[in-house]
Amino acid sequence: MIARRTLLLAALLAAPAAWARPQPIGLDIRAIERRRLMPQTETLLATEPRTIAAIPAPRSPGGRQDYYSEGDYWWPDPANPGGAYIRRDGRSNPDKFDGHRDALIAFGRTVPALAALWDLTGETRFADAAIRHLHAWFVDPGTRMNPNLDHAQAIIGVNSGRAIGVIDTLQIVEVARAAALFGRKDAPGYAAIRAGVERWFADYLDWLTASPFGIEERDEKNNHGTCWLLQTASFAALIGRADILADARTRLQTIIVPTQIAADGRQPLELARTKPFAYSLFNLDVLAASAWLLGGGDLVGWQTADGRSIAGAIAWMAPYIANKAAWPLPPDVEYWEGFPVRQPSLLFGGMAERRGDWLALWQRLDPDPVSGEVVRNFPVRQPLLWI
Repeated sequence: MIARRTLLLAALLAAPAAWARPQPIGLDIRAIERRRLMPQTETLLATEPRTIAAIPAPRSPGGRQDYYSEGDYWWPDPANPGGAYIRRDGRSNPDKFDGHRDALIAFGRTVPALAALWDLTGETRFADAAIRHLHAWFVDPGTRMNPNLDHAQAIIGVNSGRAIGVIDTLQIVEVARAAALFGRKDAPGYAAIRAGVERWFADYLDWLTASPFGIEERDEKNNHGTCWLLQTASFAALIGRADILADARTRLQTIIVPTQIAADGRQPLELARTKPFAYSLFNLDVLAASAWLLGGGDLVGWQTADGRSIAGAIAWMAPYIANKAAWPLPPDVEYWEGFPVRQPSLLFGGMAERRGDWLALWQRLDPDPVSGEVVRNFPVRQPLLWI
């Protein structure tokens, strides 16, 4: 592990300009986040760890510590009751099994918020609470989640898991960022579990980069490929895998940006969906977070030879974030009223491009939505873990 961190440090020192973090324009993020997070203190501290081991999944072919979820847009076939489910794109089935995913989302909201509060206040109680969750999910042999997604996004009557289920662990990208913060700043109590946490992420990263499901998801052309990239980058950064980080930067520049963003900034693959507004926002957030993590402002503004860039995609979406009534396509078939929220693409893009208008828009939007579907599609929630 020490050798890997040394390699990462060498990579950072070899390209300091690419990893520079531009400073916000007139934006006191710590003050903003203190005002937002302090009222949540008691709720966060009272939240007890609850892993998938405590949530039975009757249709899962795996064990009690194997993650299981079912595809969102798959429904019973009226013409064949009891048979294989059929697809209704954009229409979420409320009867699908969501127990494990809901627990993962709760974990992915709680630990990063506690880490941000510890960073803001220095109070040990926040680190202690976060460490209890990390221990339960990643270290305790009786409650930890097994480091694979072999049975995610299953389709009843068709399969017991799919590659696109890899998107479910996007919810713990910020958990890895929280763990990195604890390790970097020597959070009290973290040393006792650090090896176990990092071993879990190392094992999961191996699965993510080498398993058939992981490889298939890596090669998806739309937001699924982007989500694979952000997960891989976040987990590799935690455990010091400079080789994987370098590959991720190359992939972002040579595959993701050229194939997902048009020269005018549109995201054609997301605009083709039945929820084009939400999908465009979601993918743009993941693109911007990936670029920020892998290269700071330089990668957000970096352009292909024909002018495609993440900054250009933010510029295309920003007017519709500011005024959704101007959206030129039909409204999303579901949750149209739930978006936009405090989209992190505006923060990363505003800092990278020194766009005060984007930063001001970011500040005006809701940072803490309550709709479950909106929360699920808003996985980058704690800016202090990134900036």
